[in-house]
Amino acid sequence: MATEPEPQGPARLPLGPPAQGGRRPAARGTGLAAGRIVAPTAVQAVPGLPVRTGDSTPEWLEPAMAANGIGSFDWDIRRDLIEADQRACAIIGVAGGRLDRSAESFLTLLHPEDAPVVRRRVERAVAELGQCGAYYRTVFPGGELHAVRFRGRVLADAFGRPSRMVGFVWDATAELHKREDADRQAALREERSRFIKEAARALSEAVTVRDVARVFTELPLPGLPPDGLVLAALETGRLKILGASGYRHEDVTVYDRAPLEPFQPAAEAVRRRVPVFLSSREEYRERFPQAWTRAATTGRSAWAFLPLVASGRAIGLCVVSFDEARELDTDERTLLSTLGGLVAQSLARARLHDAEHELAAGLQRVMLPRTVPAVPGVTTAVRYLPAGSGLQIGGDWYDVVPLPGGHVGLVIGDVQGHDVHAAGIMGQLRIALRAYAAEGHPPAAVMARASRFLADLDTDHFATCTYAEVNVDYGVVYAVRAGHLDPVVRRTDGSSCVQSVVGGLPLGVSADQSYQVTRFSLDPGDTLVLCTDGLVESRRMDLDTGMGRLCTVVSGELPPRREGALDPLEELADRIAAGAADSSEREDDIALLLLRWDGPEGGLAAQQLRRRIGQADLARVAELRGELRDALRRWGVAELIDTAELLASELVTNAIRHTDRDAMFTARLYREDGREPRLRIEVEDESDLWPKRRTPGEQASSGRGLMLVEALADAWGVEPRGTGKRMWFELTAGEAG
Repeated sequence: MATEPEPQGPARLPLGPPAQGGRRPAARGTGLAAGRIVAPTAVQAVPGLPVRTGDSTPEWLEPAMAANGIGSFDWDIRRDLIEADQRACAIIGVAGGRLDRSAESFLTLLHPEDAPVVRRRVERAVAELGQCGAYYRTVFPGGELHAVRFRGRVLADAFGRPSRMVGFVWDATAELHKREDADRQAALREERSRFIKEAARALSEAVTVRDVARVFTELPLPGLPPDGLVLAALETGRLKILGASGYRHEDVTVYDRAPLEPFQPAAEAVRRRVPVFLSSREEYRERFPQAWTRAATTGRSAWAFLPLVASGRAIGLCVVSFDEARELDTDERTLLSTLGGLVAQSLARARLHDAEHELAAGLQRVMLPRTVPAVPGVTTAVRYLPAGSGLQIGGDWYDVVPLPGGHVGLVIGDVQGHDVHAAGIMGQLRIALRAYAAEGHPPAAVMARASRFLADLDTDHFATCTYAEVNVDYGVVYAVRAGHLDPVVRRTDGSSCVQSVVGGLPLGVSADQSYQVTRFSLDPGDTLVLCTDGLVESRRMDLDTGMGRLCTVVSGELPPRREGALDPLEELADRIAAGAADSSEREDDIALLLLRWDGPEGGLAAQQLRRRIGQADLARVAELRGELRDALRRWGVAELIDTAELLASELVTNAIRHTDRDAMFTARLYREDGREPRLRIEVEDESDLWPKRRTPGEQASSGRGLMLVEALADAWGVEPRGTGKRMWFELTAGEAG
């Protein structure tokens, strides 16, 4: 006969409800029908755990069974009657010491999950005239759960039909508990292994010290959930609390930045670099009496002080505490020690990262302007976004420089490289360029001098840069570009476009490089956007696509300016910065500079234009004509542009040709009640020679200046000054043309 293999315990048996009793169908021969054992008689045999009475137990076997707590059973299959001895009844949990019932009623004594398993095994043994055995659980009358193991054999009658099953039962509760404990320990070990893996992953992703503290204080320790966690760093003999959970604030603050005194358990753990475990309040008080007074107020009853050791030195401490007294076993202590090692490595790495970041941030703060000066008539906003890798420092910079005459200079640049050397060069170049601009040099000269300065440094670095001088009076921009990006202009209607600026070589490439100036105008409320290439270019995005995206971000509606609310220009700067790549993916640092030309109230430009014309600076005359055109258009007297430009050119040219000193040009628009606007243009010089009106010949190339002034101006004249003279003319807007 085949013997059924030993079961592995109820926890591994398939589950299912026991079969319910009911009408027993007639049987034919021996076999299985409808999942029940069919006896050779008309009585159906229901599978179950049979037991037998002690009256058939041989006398020589009884002492051995009694000594080992083994009971016997006897199941009469034909009559479906189970009998058991007293020991079997005690093991099964039947009161009264007597069992005399059917198999179906006996199955009701079993745990609902185990009854189907026992039924299937008994059915198979009956069908095969073989043996069977299993673990099963029974619930005693008092509610306790016990485990029983049985082994039985089916006996046949003279005709080879199953007649009886006889066997033994014995208590397996201890064995079951042992198995359950083993399974529980195996599950706990697996859970701890999984916890170590998850903790290692979480701590490896922690970048800053704050991240490490957050991860540590949120760790769910398996099998020993702590009631309190503290993470502290060791700094010059003091503990700096980085994070804590499960403690009142006042219980933690008393230790924050307090000296690590030698009588404390934390000091012993740090000094010896081995964990200190205290399983009870009594042990704490006995081993560290001087420290107990303060520790007693926390309400804890067990502690683990774990030193954080990295590179052979203690850098901090973890404290794990419990409300109840607890003796940690070897596995628990190993788990905590392993956790301490993971936290130590992560904390050391995070402290290094924070130190590097603070160094980079401090250096960048020194290199960049601390504040942007306020200039009447314009509003500025700046942003600096470090790269997402390395020291997070680079050569990008911005600057706003107040200039003589109420102008303002804007600088945006990027020194080649992404390291401390590039940042140092950037600082030197920023200061030099600011000095050149503040001296009053025109934009082209400022850029040429800056290029020569960088070339003379002999650093093998170059820099791209855009410098723009903004005339605050009437919104004209004079821009110079040295290998940098074109600026973007946002108009008051929400549209935006790239403003083309004539470019030159980057700074430092050639000491003799010259640059051209591009002139364009802003309307009141227009915004000039300057940025470095980190905002619009990356390995995944080309420059044209990036500039298009920038224009899209710059465009659109902005909230109106309201008192007490954030300026719309700041919101626009935030919008542009938010459109940049995430800091973890950003490959280059980004400098961003925005300027909005506000103009005077009412949206009209200031109605006075005053410029000095250098005696040898003939190119300035052409620039002056352009400034005058813009000024008259913004003042609302565009009909005077052609005449005023022609006559102003004559007076300025006459002043610089016939003197050896600079000339001062002034244009003013007067608005008087009830009268048309009147434009007065004056040119002052230091010559005592007065102009003479004369009629030139047909072949003469000069001498017509005063004739034009006299013919086209509404009024003109020459006025003496202390030294020199002032020539002037006036035009009335309503009478022009």
